[in-house]
Amino acid sequence: MTDTFSRKEIEQAVALYYDGEHTPVISAKGSGDVAQQIIDIAQEHGVPLCDNPSLVEFLMTLELGDEIPEKLYLAIAYIIAFAYDLKGKQPGD
Repeated sequence: MTDTFSRKEIEQAVALYYDGEHTPVISAKGSGDVAQQIIDIAQEHGVPLCDNPSLVEFLMTLELGDEIPEKLYLAIAYIIAFAYDLKGKQPGD
C-alpha cells in the first residue's frame, strides 16, 4: 500500500464487516498500536483502505458489533462501492 498508512501516522482505525446483504457492522477498532495492527492485517489480506479521519472518529464512538447508523449509509455505500471497483467485483460476487 502507500505511505499514507505508515506507522507514525496511524492514530485510530476502524474495520467494517459487510456481507453484501445486511448493514455493515464495526468488526474492529482501536488506537495506536491496535490501529496499526488493524491496518497491517487489512494490508496483508488485500483489504482496501480508506483514509477519512472524520469518519473514523465518528465510527470509534460505536461499539464492536454495532451496525453503522442510517445517517452514514450513503458515505459507507460509496466506500464499499469503491472497494468493489478496486477489486474488479460487483456486489454478489
